[in-house]
Amino acid sequence: MGRLSALFDPESVGVVGATDREGSVGRAILENLQETYDGEIVPVNPSREQVLGLECYSTVTAAPAIDLAVLVVPPDIVLEVLDDLGETDTRAVVVVTAGFAESGEEGATREQRLCERAERYGLEIVGPNSLGVMSTANGLNATFGPDSPREGSISFLSQSGAFVTAVLEWADEQRIGFHHVVSLGNKADLDETDFLREWGDDPGTDVIIGYLEGIDDGTAFLETAREVTEDTPIVLVKAGRTDAGAQAASSHTGAIAGSERAYETGLEQAGVIRAHSVQELFDFARALSGLPEPDTDGVAVVTNAGGPGVLATDAVGDSRLEMASLSAQTTDRLADVLPEEATRYNPVDVIGDANADRFGDALETVLEDDAVGAAIVVSAPTAVLGYDRLAETIIEKHEDYGKPIVACLMGGERARAAEQVLRGFGVPNFFDPTRAVAGLEALTRYREIRERTIDEPTTFDVDRERAQKVLSRAERYSDNRVGVESMELLEAYGIPTPASEVVSDPDRASEVARAIEGDVVMKIVSPDVSHKSDIGGVRVGVSDDEVASAYEDIVARVRTYQPDATILGVQIQELVEMEDSTETIVGMNRDPQFGPLVVFGLGGIFVETLEDTAVRVAPIGESEARDMIDEIQASPLLRGARGREPAHIDAITETIQRLSQLVVDFPSILELDVNPLVVAPEGVQAIDLSLTVDTDRLEGDEP
Repeated sequence: MGRLSALFDPESVGVVGATDREGSVGRAILENLQETYDGEIVPVNPSREQVLGLECYSTVTAAPAIDLAVLVVPPDIVLEVLDDLGETDTRAVVVVTAGFAESGEEGATREQRLCERAERYGLEIVGPNSLGVMSTANGLNATFGPDSPREGSISFLSQSGAFVTAVLEWADEQRIGFHHVVSLGNKADLDETDFLREWGDDPGTDVIIGYLEGIDDGTAFLETAREVTEDTPIVLVKAGRTDAGAQAASSHTGAIAGSERAYETGLEQAGVIRAHSVQELFDFARALSGLPEPDTDGVAVVTNAGGPGVLATDAVGDSRLEMASLSAQTTDRLADVLPEEATRYNPVDVIGDANADRFGDALETVLEDDAVGAAIVVSAPTAVLGYDRLAETIIEKHEDYGKPIVACLMGGERARAAEQVLRGFGVPNFFDPTRAVAGLEALTRYREIRERTIDEPTTFDVDRERAQKVLSRAERYSDNRVGVESMELLEAYGIPTPASEVVSDPDRASEVARAIEGDVVMKIVSPDVSHKSDIGGVRVGVSDDEVASAYEDIVARVRTYQPDATILGVQIQELVEMEDSTETIVGMNRDPQFGPLVVFGLGGIFVETLEDTAVRVAPIGESEARDMIDEIQASPLLRGARGREPAHIDAITETIQRLSQLVVDFPSILELDVNPLVVAPEGVQAIDLSLTVDTDRLEGDEP
């Protein structure tokens, strides 16, 4: 274990607030420790001399050395105990006590003071409002839950203590074991990232699973999870999915990259496998903790039952896996070892009178085929088939071939007995073929996570000082939103823009238009007008001699529709040729947990109706930028579908990266839309811009 070893491998545990009062939390924790823990137990309570047969101490400073302190005292006493612990060698603390940030303003203040003491004394604190911690390595059950877990290789963290107790009881019935368990509580000090880091280096942990309602520091979580998943898979249930973040956002990008999309993107980039139910959570964990990774996505199904075999085949078709195409050599050999009535193609039906030996012959034959990366054994009970013998056969082939095998031995007590045998050798059994396929798919997903390449983001040569000056203009506006008058921001970061200028009178408009070759585009510049074209605030293809009158017409129309709008002028912009071009969007919304979320997709008027976008957490490297382009449904259009000349993919890739660098460099940018970003065979052009700036952060953006 690492820096949190005292939490899970303490030589002594002190229970502060220990009592023998029936029905009390202090008694429940002490009883749990006495039942299984093999270290020293130190009760602390100034009102007791002895608790449950153990000598009790008045204070932690009067007690023998305590590695792990579990606090079950009133909330207003917790801080006093932490002050006392600061005088001892104790460094690990679990605060079971509630009444902190979850209880209102007074509790939030108390929790802040708890955090200050954690830092002052170098304490590692779980909670407050925590169920406690467990470790089967040494029988530690420092919780007030009703059950101790079975021993296993799964380490489990949860933001909900109630979820822990429910899951442990269910897992015991399913004969699923754990290595470490922690109830995070309010996460005032230690959070999910700390435990990922700790368990990622723990040889006793094969899989990390968890239930989370939120992630406090998305950036730290993402960086840590990426490192951990190189060796240890992480599977999480993320609860509290909501579109509230999208509803609150004011830009196109904000609407696209709402709260749930942020978590979906962040977890994906972190290499976390996301489960959507408790059943999935443990189905994935069982497969990942006991089976090797498949070399290929090809799956062979061996079954004695046509219907369940078809269900398994359908489930494979609905997944990222595929039914393996068996070689002629394999099918010929299957013809030799199976009855004539059997099916020698995938799925392989050994028919209803098959015994375990016939299953074994068929399974061995398909596993020898290079196209088969994994196998599913699907069986219905029959009078001629002994499930105990079939389980032994599956284990034998599992060990001989080193390829993942999952079982789907359907039935009741007979199947449960066989399942117990299989689980002892790391082979999971599922009643439902669909769950068996999902377990294999989790293995494939983890293989892809381990194989993926994450390149370092390119650092472009940019003009940060120029960008800073542009952003500072937001202080002039009451809502801190700026638009096309700040196109210079993009130019400072090397993002191509058409020639343009914002003017404030018709004569200057004509002068600027004459300096631009060809017709121009004219747009109202106002922080109060979001959809300029809807109210006549945009004119396209205006000739030199029409510019002055067009200027007056645009301003008059906007005045008519929005009399209170602040008008800063009209932008005169070079007309971009749209033939063979596609309108896209590239933008950013700053998520409270994960930071800048960069969006790329189909833009223009279709951005919110078609919702064809890809999202990544910045900073973004070249490979991730290219993945974003490939991910959208319109990608074939950009790559030259149906005879179109392909767009300049390298230019799009670079633009995504440059915008990523911009929003990382300037935390003051809360939202940003470049819509449209016109992409063509020759390159890209940013046509329109809007952004929201947190002016309070501008000083921190200084180059």
